[in-house]
Amino acid sequence: MEGNPTSANLVPDVFAAAVPKKASRDGFGKALAELGEKDQNVWALTADVSESTRTHWFAEKFPGRFVQVGVAEQNLAGVAAGIAACGKKAFISAFAAFSPGRNFDQIRVSVCYSNLNVKIHASHAGLSVGPDGASHQILEDIAMMRALPNMTVLVPCDLEQAKKATIAAAALKTPAYIRTSRENTPVFTTPQTPFEIGKANVYRDAKDVAIFACGLQVFEALKAAEELKKKGIEAAVIDMHSIKPIDRETIVRYAKQCKALVSAEDHQVNGGLGSAIAEVLCELHPAPLVRVGVKDSFGESGNCAELYRKYGIDAAAIAKAAEEAVKLKSSE
Repeated sequence: MEGNPTSANLVPDVFAAAVPKKASRDGFGKALAELGEKDQNVWALTADVSESTRTHWFAEKFPGRFVQVGVAEQNLAGVAAGIAACGKKAFISAFAAFSPGRNFDQIRVSVCYSNLNVKIHASHAGLSVGPDGASHQILEDIAMMRALPNMTVLVPCDLEQAKKATIAAAALKTPAYIRTSRENTPVFTTPQTPFEIGKANVYRDAKDVAIFACGLQVFEALKAAEELKKKGIEAAVIDMHSIKPIDRETIVRYAKQCKALVSAEDHQVNGGLGSAIAEVLCELHPAPLVRVGVKDSFGESGNCAELYRKYGIDAAAIAKAAEEAVKLKSSE
């Protein structure tokens, strides 16, 4: 499965003043309400955070298919598993720090072991949750979820892609994890930008270095590519919205084409996107990979931009990693 080479034609100028800013969680909420209109089997559940996770839009339209379990994330997963076992499509939605942070066992045993049709929407993920601090800034969830059998893992980059990811996940009959953020960020993809589970989107093509990113780091990677261009370095930017299944063919293609790679994510540097890419490279085509992520630490309170800069996952850090990757290639 090759990355979509036409995707670059469907992404507007990321620096245009008119690019709106919205939270990717809004894309999930809008898509969930649309799914509820079309399918009577779609149910939604939350743990006392319906407005924060945007499930209240579904609840207002379909109160008979909405379940409020209260502050009880373990029950959230267990009740959803029971609903799915009755032939329904259950969407659970909570802060990522608590689902899967507090209910991993229920997701593992009740949902994945039984391979039930439960979709897990994890909002407020990563450092981007900002002032809520380390207790709410889960940075390990991608690693947790991609290790589970039967689980699909999706990390959309903006509101439009979050809508597509939710609709694509709904079409699966197996568990899926959708990771979104609270921070209002540029909506730089369009309704026409392709989205397919297991297929990366190539937003820039180049031969010097390839930057693979997911979530909010896709926009940061696009900014980094513009800065690198000023230094004479042409960087490809690949949106890895699908962590599991991962687009192995596109990773190998750019490992051969660029011979220098960077991964970027709002997650621990270990266990997430960078680790998934490293696994592919080790098995199929070794190449230098510089991983951008949180370096084995917890976060702290602050605004998103400050935290991204301090923990080295912003555009400047990605550009620096790309220069390092190019040097590694040159030294071989």
